[in-house]
Amino acid sequence: MGKLIVIEGLDGSGKHTQAVRLSEYLKSIGEQVRMVSFPDYESPSSSLVKMYLAGDFGENADSVNPYTASTFYAVDRFASFRTKWQDFYENGGIVIADRYTTSNAVHQCAKLPPEQWDGFIEWLTEFEYKYIGIPEPDMVIYLRTDTGVSQKLISGRYNSDESRKDIHERDMEYLSRSQRSADYCAEKMNWFTINCTHNGIMRSVENIAEEIKNFTDSNK
Repeated sequence: MGKLIVIEGLDGSGKHTQAVRLSEYLKSIGEQVRMVSFPDYESPSSSLVKMYLAGDFGENADSVNPYTASTFYAVDRFASFRTKWQDFYENGGIVIADRYTTSNAVHQCAKLPPEQWDGFIEWLTEFEYKYIGIPEPDMVIYLRTDTGVSQKLISGRYNSDESRKDIHERDMEYLSRSQRSADYCAEKMNWFTINCTHNGIMRSVENIAEEIKNFTDSNK
């Protein structure tokens, strides 16, 4: 088998940018690397995810219970694995994922009271890794970003057009809950945490990328 590295974090934390940086670095030292991103919006498998995020099942994230919402994302991951990167991974390639099952843990735990988080995480990991049969990550790198900073970055991405945000991105109370659940998941599941903000300011892309590179080099 190859290796699966997941870049995780809240919206606006720079996951895609850092996944690209890590992919480029590993290729430069001779590794066989493929990058995947979830949801896979180019695939029909993401249809239910798109409907959920657009508010077709309710105007806020809590309109769909965490177990139901998780199945939307899990099926999308299964389709991506089986049609796009299974052979590459099973033949020894390194796959870098921008989000993964870990995102379900973060965003769906946020819908539940904290005393139910452990039970949900246990259900989720068994459901996706055992019953659906997608690979379990070898390492998860969590880009921890203050909610206020990430909101500014999201607004910049959409040129301050709030109508372009999905039901997660425009709900500040839900994003605050997601921050708490992300920190909990990172500690419980031993993710490598990188604090991407300092005194309310985002660290440079290069500085964060260097920390990720050093971590992956030391854990080969």
